[in-house]
This record gives sequence, C-alpha cells and structure tokens, in this order.
Amino acid sequence: MNNLFYFIFHPFLFLSRFLGQHPEDESIDVFYALSLCFAAGIWLVVQRQRRSKNSPIPFAFNAPKEADPNWTSVKIQNPTLESHLEDVNIQPMMLPDRRYITCFDPSNGLHLATVLADSEAEIAAKIEKARVAQKSWVYTDFTKRRRVIRSLQKWMVENQDLCARVACRDTGKTLIDAALGEILVTCCKMEWIMDHGEEYLRPESRKSNLIQIYKKSEVHYDPKGVVAAIVSWNYPLHNAWSPILASIFSGNGVVLKCSENVIWSTSWFVNIIKNCLEACGHDPELVQLVCCWPEQAAALTRSPHIKHITFIGSETVGRKIAQDATVHLTPVTLELGGKDPAIILPNTNLEQWISTWMRGIFQNAGQNCIGIEKLIVHVDQYDDLYDMLKERIEKLRCGSVTLPSDQGYLSPVDVGAMISNNRFDALEALIKQAEEDGAKIVNGERYQHVYHDQGTYFLPTLVGLTQNSAAIAQQELFAPIALVMGYETVEEAIELANGTRYGLGASVFGPDQKLCLEVAEELECGMVAVNDFAVFYMNQDLPFGGTKASGYGRFGGPEGLRSLCNPKVIVYDWWPSLIQTSIPKVLDYPIRSLGTSFEFTSGLIRFFYADTWRARIQGLITVIQAQRK
Repeated sequence: MNNLFYFIFHPFLFLSRFLGQHPEDESIDVFYALSLCFAAGIWLVVQRQRRSKNSPIPFAFNAPKEADPNWTSVKIQNPTLESHLEDVNIQPMMLPDRRYITCFDPSNGLHLATVLADSEAEIAAKIEKARVAQKSWVYTDFTKRRRVIRSLQKWMVENQDLCARVACRDTGKTLIDAALGEILVTCCKMEWIMDHGEEYLRPESRKSNLIQIYKKSEVHYDPKGVVAAIVSWNYPLHNAWSPILASIFSGNGVVLKCSENVIWSTSWFVNIIKNCLEACGHDPELVQLVCCWPEQAAALTRSPHIKHITFIGSETVGRKIAQDATVHLTPVTLELGGKDPAIILPNTNLEQWISTWMRGIFQNAGQNCIGIEKLIVHVDQYDDLYDMLKERIEKLRCGSVTLPSDQGYLSPVDVGAMISNNRFDALEALIKQAEEDGAKIVNGERYQHVYHDQGTYFLPTLVGLTQNSAAIAQQELFAPIALVMGYETVEEAIELANGTRYGLGASVFGPDQKLCLEVAEELECGMVAVNDFAVFYMNQDLPFGGTKASGYGRFGGPEGLRSLCNPKVIVYDWWPSLIQTSIPKVLDYPIRSLGTSFEFTSGLIRFFYADTWRARIQGLITVIQAQRK
C-alpha cells in the first residue's frame, strides 16, 4: 500500500523535497526522478502518436501560370462562353459533335482556356467513379476525415495569395473581395467542421417516454452515398469547397457541377482537394467535377445514384432542378435569389454604419447572395443618407487586379468587373424606368474602362426610389447598385422589407437593440443580422438558407451536415437480461376475445396518459382485470 501511495503521489512529494518542504527519506529521490522521466516519456509518445494521426500532410500542386499578373494571352473581342466558335486563335483541336466552353478573364477579356464540355455519358461515368470511391471512404473515421480538412486548411493559409489571384483571374473581382468572400469564410467552414462536425454526426441519444422507459433510443446519421452540388459562379473557391468539405466529412462522395463561367478556376480548386485526398492515402475519385452546358445537366439531376442535391443559383434553374429531382425522389436544398433589405431605424448614427453599408452593397461588385440590395431609412434621414452614399460612390474606382501595371495588380481598385455583360441591357432599362418614375440616379450605366476595353464593368450606382412597386425594387439585381427608400413608421419599414417575393437575408440597424430584435422577428426571411450584414457565413454553426422564392432547406451548421445523411433510428433494451418487450396473452394472436383485448388496451392507455392519478389507477385496475379474464 505504501508503494502505491508513493507511485501516485511521488511527483508532489518530490516537488516538496525539491522546494525544501519535505526533508525526510532522501533515499526515494532517485525513484521520484526516474518516475517523472518515465511519465514524461509516456506523454511524449502519446503526443507523437496523436500528431502522426492528426498533423496536416503536405501535398504537391501546380500553380497556374495564368494567375501570375505578368501572364498575357490572346485578348478576345466581345468575349462570350462560345467565343471559340468565332476566333480561330482560341480554338483547340475540336472533336466533331462535341461542345466546348471558352474561359476568359472578365476584367480584360484575356483568353484562359477552351475546354471540352462533359457529355451525358461522361457525367454518368464520373458519378460511378465517386460511387466506387465512396464505398471505402464510408468506413473512414472522423480522425482521418479531419486530417484531410486540416491539411487543406494549412495549405490554404500558406497559399492564400495564389488562391485569391486564381479567383480574381476567373471572375474579375478584387483581391480584397477574394480574401474576404473566398478564403476567410472557407477557413471558417473548415475550422467549424474540424471542431464540431463529429459532434453532430455521431450517434445521438434521444429520450424515451414512460411506456418505453426500459428502452434506449439512438439516432444514427448514415452517409447517403454520392451527393451533388450545383453552385454559382460568384465565389468559385468557397462555393466549390464548402459543399465538398461538408459532403466528404459526412462520409459521402460528391459530384460538383460548377457554372460554365468559372470552369478554369474551379477545376484548379477541386484538383487541390483531390491532391490532398491522395496524399492522405484516400481515393481522389471521391470528388468529381462536372463541366457541362445546362442541356446536359439532367444527367446529374436525374441520376438514380445521386442521393441529395444542393443548388445555389437562380430561381428559374432551381425550379428545373427540383422538378428533375422528383424522378427518383431525390432530396434537394435550394438557395435561390434574394432582395436583402437593411432597415435603418430612426435616429441611427449614419456615420457609424455607412462603411458597413458600402461593403454590404458593393462587395464583389454587388454579386452576393446576401449582399444588401435595398436600404430602408426613415424620411428624416433619407436626404442625409443619400448624400453620404453619393459622395462615396462617386469616388469608387473600377478596374482589374490581374495586370502588372498601375491599373492592375495591387492597384487601388474598389469594384472589379462583373462576370459578364449579359445583364447590362436589363439593368440599364430598370434604372431608366426608375428615373422616369421619379427616382434620383447617380451613374447607372456600363463603364468602358480606358485600359481594359474588353472588361465587363458596371458603374457603381445609386438609386433613390419613390415606390416599392417599381420593378427595380422587386427584382434581384446582383449588381453594384444601391437602392434607397424612405419610410415614416417602423411598421411601414417592415412592410417594405417584406414586400418582395424573396426571403433570404436581412439586416436591422439602430441604437436600440431591443427594438432591432423586435423588428427582426417580424421579417420574413431565413437570416437577420442586427447592426451588421452577411455575418451568417462567418459563424458556420448557423444554418444558411431562406424562405419564399429564396428557396428551402439549409446548408451550413448541424442542419447542413445532417441533411447529407440518412437519419436512422436504433432502439434497444437497457437491461436485456431483466426486461424486454413481450406480448400479453390477451393481445396474442389469435385473439380470444375482441372485447377483452380492447378493454385491456384502453386501460393501458388510461394508465399512461390520463390527466389525473385516480383515472390512471382505474386504468391499471382495468388492465389487471382484463389480463385475468
């Protein structure tokens, strides 16, 4: 017993001797010292073992030469996704009866690549590759899955400049927009999955009721198999990695279909994940990328092997995907358009929040799912807000960050190019109509850049609206356009905010947080930020999605992870050797007496669920009497 005492407490005794507080029995000093060394050795071995399973693994990758600001290429005149049909300088050796897609930098028209679009057969083959790889991936534990994500996070932090330049080259955005909207939020996603993903996917105990008090109930979250993600072009890195990370961490294979507008960058970003999987000892075919025209997308959305579809994009396409999914009853998560309002309550300090509103409106040239589309301000502050916005908007600079000049890389560019000029005519028509209806306008037209004549730029615009029924107040603009409307009462402000078909996100600003929260509760949308905007991506513990014409279902947070799984209930006995379910003779087949059986059952229901103890006791008596008959 003394030896046991010393073994347990010897570090403390040794420390006290070392400090001169326990001077007796110097003969055990050596034993204490050796024991401390032994314990330290065990600790080091355990730590090394943990690092061997959890530390990030480096992996090889190639940096695309096109991401270099000094890179140059053929400049396409009036670039489109099918410019290769007109310009022989960018035509590959084209296969007969096959379609191709032209990739270009929208900020200057430089040709990036001309790629072969996937056919229906190729899409089916990619689904099959993911299905085969998932059969072994499903048996990986969360430690191995975390290690893949940890390796990706380390790589991204170390290569964030390269990631930003790749995203800028393919979308025309600025480096700041890429850093905030692509890299920062993706790192938030990875951190949350590593820290909390297992918590929400491991088996979960559920409470049993009194009638089954001897049972233990669990919900298991089994991977669905192979899932699909069809994502928009506005953030090619984040929109690709976010669904892929959630899918593979929950044990699935994944087929990602990116927009035709960002095939060049998305291919590179997806290959990074495949390289990481391979370096970690897993099959890289677990993740597949589909690049096709919309006409071939049904090979993905109607496939019997796709067990879930996440879609981020327009309402029109979302409805088509939802219809396709009914063929095999495939569950769908839809994140569609939005017309996110920001309600500015009376007596708000405009100077305090003007920078937040500018970022909310013009981040990524206004091409944001949850960007601010409409500022709703009290009439007493309408003119002040309009003038403040006008002063700032007139100073914004459009340009490219992908050219090595004063007008290019690291130059002070505020607003980048839009993804294309396809919607410029419609935007100008909406602004002109609003002006004819009495709106005040600042800018409101496309911009011909002096250096980048083939770039697709739209001038940062301010529209002072007079009526919520105007078309520009009802349609999602997805452009660098600020709308300002006035209200007289808070109730009117809420009506203006809710007065569209959409219900994705919203913001409420004001000095009284209690009033802000009251207004937030009245808004018809999926997410509301108080005295902030678009913070929903930063906290990945939150479900992301909307209501009304903005879609249904959620990705992000526990809800997003679990939507990629099949919940499976398992119920078993707490004490199988003591008590298990048995069928009373009065209920056993063949039924001897229907009356007695019903009497027994009704007494049982009364015993468990009657609202008074007298009624419950009477029910128990009925059960006993029926059992004896």
